[in-house]
Amino acid sequence: MPPEHDHLARLRHEYADRGLDEAEAAADPLAQFGLWLAEALDSGMHEPNAMVLSTVSTTGQPSSRMVLLKGFDERGFVFFTNHASRKGVDLAANPACALLFGWHPVERQVRVEAIASALSADEVAAYFRLRPRGAQIGAWASRQSQPVSSREELERTYAAYEEQFAGREVPVPPTWGGYRLRPEVVEFWQGRAGRMHDRLEWTRVDDGWQVVRRQP
Repeated sequence: MPPEHDHLARLRHEYADRGLDEAEAAADPLAQFGLWLAEALDSGMHEPNAMVLSTVSTTGQPSSRMVLLKGFDERGFVFFTNHASRKGVDLAANPACALLFGWHPVERQVRVEAIASALSADEVAAYFRLRPRGAQIGAWASRQSQPVSSREELERTYAAYEEQFAGREVPVPPTWGGYRLRPEVVEFWQGRAGRMHDRLEWTRVDDGWQVVRRQP
């Protein structure tokens, strides 16, 4: 290992001794996720709804980015984006995707393997109305993932839409929408002392969920 990287190799953090036990876990992973999300929110960490979304292109190239969870229930996890973005194009061709919630302050992570489906127009419109006006205009101004010549061009486009929608409600852009990610596998990881971490994995089966403990 190069000497300049030696400090990375020496980085260590001993995890707490609280665990994740099968007997105390919820039967449904989305119920378990709700319990952990509530604790993440209570911890005061920054944006506990931030999640890494990984998709795969038609050529098999994976890519990852941070997005924000905007809802979840027994049907799955919800986020919003531009359908013409790279992730939107990927999901249109291959709806298989993965999520990762990295809750480092509480020494936990949640890993999800899922299948994406587009939200209905009514669901999209209901959420779009909740967005700040600036974000609504930004959804029109940005051709997400496409090249742009300069920051100035982007700001001119934003200003043009700001003028266009002055004094009236901003409509939902035609390419803007959201996805619901139906989980097929959900793994809950709890840091433990001595790197003997707890890993419980829920896998969808015909009549519900099967839970397996994985070695750390």
